[in-house]
Amino acid sequence: MATGFLTDTTVCIGCKACEVACKQWNQLPADGYEFTGDSYDNTKQLSGSTWRHVAFIEKPKDENRHRKLSGDIDLVALAEGVKDQLPGGAEIDGLGRWTFMSDVCKHCVEAPCQQACPTGAIIRNEFDNVYIQPDVCNGCGYCVPACPYGVITQVPHDGRAFKCTLCYDRQIDGLEPACAKACPTNSIMFGDVEDLKVLAEQRVQELQDKGYTQAYVWGTPEIGGTGGINGNHSKFILMDEPETYNLPKHPYLPQEKVKGGVIAGTIAAGILGAVVALAFRD
Repeated sequence: MATGFLTDTTVCIGCKACEVACKQWNQLPADGYEFTGDSYDNTKQLSGSTWRHVAFIEKPKDENRHRKLSGDIDLVALAEGVKDQLPGGAEIDGLGRWTFMSDVCKHCVEAPCQQACPTGAIIRNEFDNVYIQPDVCNGCGYCVPACPYGVITQVPHDGRAFKCTLCYDRQIDGLEPACAKACPTNSIMFGDVEDLKVLAEQRVQELQDKGYTQAYVWGTPEIGGTGGINGNHSKFILMDEPETYNLPKHPYLPQEKVKGGVIAGTIAAGILGAVVALAFRD
């Protein structure tokens, strides 16, 4: 059975319970967090020691094209309660809304990182998850630029690459991943990828029936899992363009870009060869 995640961003409340649970269960070190000035986001991105990352996405009011969902926080309504406390009666009419999104490894069907790994450290386990074997990884780093989602990084102390394991150790004992277990709103769902696919379609239809016509699933072979990747086992229900969530709309396997160059080079070489042959014949 292939397992994966379905993350419904419309009900994420940004509590970071998934981040904490992931760190705790996998005994991942702190990253030396600091105030970034980027909303309440102090982890900034996925890394070799942060396998779940909750993004805080602030949308200005003039960009707030969609009706507010339960997982969004209306900044104007929030600020109204403290308007008198704002310095100099600061203007709040320009505020929009927060949208939250818990990011994770996409567990690609055709994983670029696995294809780039020269040692066989990156495999597909019995749950069809993309798994890095830490005892086989030699720290070459080839997988890092191969990942079109910026998921994999190397840890500083020994150079090996790490990422989400989809809690492999919990799965073999029949348990769900720590992040899904800790999520209080069921924003992170875990299960058989075929069941999650049906659930995603039902959820999107439900949202669209309620007037949220922009809802869609990211991580399919058509959106988010393109360019030879053939879809992801970690899918997301989104309400904005993928770029809003720092996700690519049309990622691709690195060799997909190379193919065009090889073909063009072959054609150019053929033409040049023909020209040279004609020149010598004359």
